[in-house]
Amino acid sequence: MDIVQIFIFILGLVAGSFLNCAAYRVKEKKSFISGRSFCPRCKHNLSWQDLVPVLSFAFLKAKCRYCKKSISWRYPITEIATGLLFLLVFNFLFPLGLQQGFASAVFLISLLYLLAAVSLLVIVFIFDLNWYLIPDKILLWLAGITAAFHFYSFVSGLYPEGQILNFLFSAVGASGFFLAVFLLSRGKAMGFGDVKLAFFMGFFLGWPKIGTALFLAFLIGAIIGLALIAGKKKKMKSEVPFGPFLIAGLLIALFWGDKIFNFYLSFLF
Repeated sequence: MDIVQIFIFILGLVAGSFLNCAAYRVKEKKSFISGRSFCPRCKHNLSWQDLVPVLSFAFLKAKCRYCKKSISWRYPITEIATGLLFLLVFNFLFPLGLQQGFASAVFLISLLYLLAAVSLLVIVFIFDLNWYLIPDKILLWLAGITAAFHFYSFVSGLYPEGQILNFLFSAVGASGFFLAVFLLSRGKAMGFGDVKLAFFMGFFLGWPKIGTALFLAFLIGAIIGLALIAGKKKKMKSEVPFGPFLIAGLLIALFWGDKIFNFYLSFLF
């Protein structure tokens, strides 16, 4: 691992610390960009030594410095996961950097776009996992930066002819399928937030990656759901947020979707 990859990973750790706070701020309908970080239990403002990713959690022995209440393991897990996701994004774009140059506008814009998109997806993941809701504000940010990146890629000649239509048809197809499930089940099988998230996924990934993402989301959801039932953590009729599974499928498809799809096709032809 070279110095750049170490820097990207540390940047991801710092971003993960911020994203934990941002998810809570969105829930409380506060700005997730400005404002001091504070303990969600005692509301005491946190100082810089309380906010060092992973290390502060370990040094404080998973307890708030001020109220001594337990700090959730969600915080260091999110920080480490975000660091790994940032590293995956960099490695995913590494061939583009070799081709275009690591200081080129194409590489830097692509890198900033994917890092921003991954960060916003982490917020959605945390939000739905904890509060069973997908925030419209974050989906709008995701759709906005994705539309801007697609437009940039189109005018820059990065996309082949018809690629924009691919993204649009994938978005409509994915959301249409989820909308049908939502309507037929009267909202019992999944929430309308999942319909909107599926639209973004199609717009973000395009075909065939969206197909891989949805297949993986249902597969992962089924495995974890059965495990929770077997462990008596959930019952057959218990509500389980589907957004985290969709995001897991999206991220796997983003990085390895083509290989998975081609592997599947190799069994058919």
